[in-house]
Amino acid sequence: MDDSLQPKYRRVILKLSGEGFCPAGKSGISIDETLNVARQAKRVVERGVQLAIVIGAGNILRGAQFSAGGDVIKEATAHYMGMLATVLNGLALQDALESLNCQTRLQTAIRMETVAEPYIRRRAERHLEKGRIVILAGGTGNPFVTTDTAAALRARELGANILLKATKVDGVYSDDPELNPHAVRYETLSFSQVMRDNLRVMDMAAFSLCREARLPILIFNFKRDGNIERAIAGHQIGTLVSES
Repeated sequence: MDDSLQPKYRRVILKLSGEGFCPAGKSGISIDETLNVARQAKRVVERGVQLAIVIGAGNILRGAQFSAGGDVIKEATAHYMGMLATVLNGLALQDALESLNCQTRLQTAIRMETVAEPYIRRRAERHLEKGRIVILAGGTGNPFVTTDTAAALRARELGANILLKATKVDGVYSDDPELNPHAVRYETLSFSQVMRDNLRVMDMAAFSLCREARLPILIFNFKRDGNIERAIAGHQIGTLVSES
């Protein structure tokens, strides 16, 4: 094994957006993209890291797409639909991991025992201690709460050392890099800087949960193979938001 990838963090929450399940600009679930994430997760766990993955579902459904429908589909209903979509991604990732001989458990915040365990904190902790990859779907089980906030909440509940926010960009910029070629990418940020400059790290509820617990957040591009391992090893990739 590459010694440069020796883990820095023992217990990690990885927030994986729906973009992780499909090629850029596409929707649905791609087996190749799902296996790419699964292979990286397997290598991480083989190094002794306790890994829980919080799943998004933008590749399948976003509640905002129903906003033009007025009262036909209520906003709360759209959020529940999005939560159920995360379970589809979770099932796909679970089977991809198990095809690589990884031990997994899929837990959902909305009870559906036919396909997954209910989320119970102490049970999730026990699975992590046994080396199983825990896939957390269904958000928090409540509407009007993002999966970013679900990830921050689970990170605090499960005593994670860091929250990894896997995205399609390589960190946090001073401005939109697609619109402003002079936008600067930050390597490190303090929680105070993020607040002061109104930087879009994650939604405010999620950010506040991490800030209160002094829980570091790393925003990085997971589409580059091996970046999940590099992130957990503490390599200088993406943008690290921390107390200092």
